[in-house]
Amino acid sequence: MRKTKIVADTSCDLLSLKHVAFACAPMKIITSEREFVDDESLDVNEMVEYLDKYKGKSKSSCPNTVDWLDAFGDADDIFCFTITSSLSGSYNSACAAKQIYESENEGKRVLVIDTLSTGPEIALAIEKVEEFVEAGMPYEEICQSITQYIKRTGLLFMLKSLKSLANNGRVSPIAAKLVGIVGIGVVGKASNEGTLEQMHKCRGERRALETIVTDLEAEGFRSGKISIGHCRNESAALQLKELILSKFKNAMIEIHKLRGLCSFYAENGGVLVGFEKAPV
Repeated sequence: MRKTKIVADTSCDLLSLKHVAFACAPMKIITSEREFVDDESLDVNEMVEYLDKYKGKSKSSCPNTVDWLDAFGDADDIFCFTITSSLSGSYNSACAAKQIYESENEGKRVLVIDTLSTGPEIALAIEKVEEFVEAGMPYEEICQSITQYIKRTGLLFMLKSLKSLANNGRVSPIAAKLVGIVGIGVVGKASNEGTLEQMHKCRGERRALETIVTDLEAEGFRSGKISIGHCRNESAALQLKELILSKFKNAMIEIHKLRGLCSFYAENGGVLVGFEKAPV
């Protein structure tokens, strides 16, 4: 009996799965004073509070090849998911680990997927593979099916601060300073190329949440799964759920707290929304 395992870096916000073996390769959040390892022991609230007050530079660090090999363990068939390669070197490290693992273990197989996204969208893909494995689908068929599935998922976000993205060179410092002033927030999406694309500047949280619902429809959502992750903003997540259900009666919505890496980029009050698109 071959051992199947799903592996991801901790941008997926998952720590375990119910039905399939699962492991995470930890991301890290680093400042000049402290290092936070994004694993099950991380106190996310404490990290966010510290970063809110911290005035210096901060950055994230991806898993190295050894971290990925540790996560692979001794599995025979591995499905490996990484944060978008436009934000991190995680995908390249995972590919290097795959090459080593397969060369040293004849017959073992690793599929590495650059999700071109993060957080809730990755979680949807992981849970879909779990469904495929539970259904007894062959490895090669899962590889083909999950590649197609990811093409019809998406990610939207609402951010109240861009400080971390500016620190990492993802947005300009000038643009970052404008967000958060007099209640202005950003609504955007993960592009097809895996970059974070700002689409709207919204005054007030309610307006931002309404904009997300409008964008969900524009991006192709009609029914199916939605995963909402929030950084210390459950009230916004619940409001968003109500707004979505008022427009899309058959939406299946799950809400969770973001883990370390996604909380670092979403920052206090941020919301990430992964969703399934209607088949074309």
